[in-house]
Amino acid sequence: MLTPIAYGLATVLSLFIVLIGARFLLAPRAAAAGYGVPATEGTGDPAYLTVKGLRDLTYGLVGLALIAFTSADADAVAWFMLVVALAPLGDTVIVLRHGGSRATAFGIHFATAVVVLVSAALLFAI
Repeated sequence: MLTPIAYGLATVLSLFIVLIGARFLLAPRAAAAGYGVPATEGTGDPAYLTVKGLRDLTYGLVGLALIAFTSADADAVAWFMLVVALAPLGDTVIVLRHGGSRATAFGIHFATAVVVLVSAALLFAI
């Protein structure tokens, strides 16, 4: 019973991060606003938005690859989820340090980190 829930949550989280990465690559300014630190036109370096998109896309694809090709070893996926939880925790700090709202920092990024850690715990439990 726990196995489908654990793998289902890990799959949904990985797909979600692929979509976030794709959004940063295809609509970087809109994605940045959703992230919590808007990127205004004509300021900053748009390459950083591309880096964010590529990072997220890569994390999501690695998660999906681990789920697909190491299904007999839930620990590999669990360790990945545990480590990748550092990204939304870091995003929480970034949003707070750069003038974003506390609601976005904690309601989106910190909450995501908690769900990713729950996913890791479920995977370690099976």
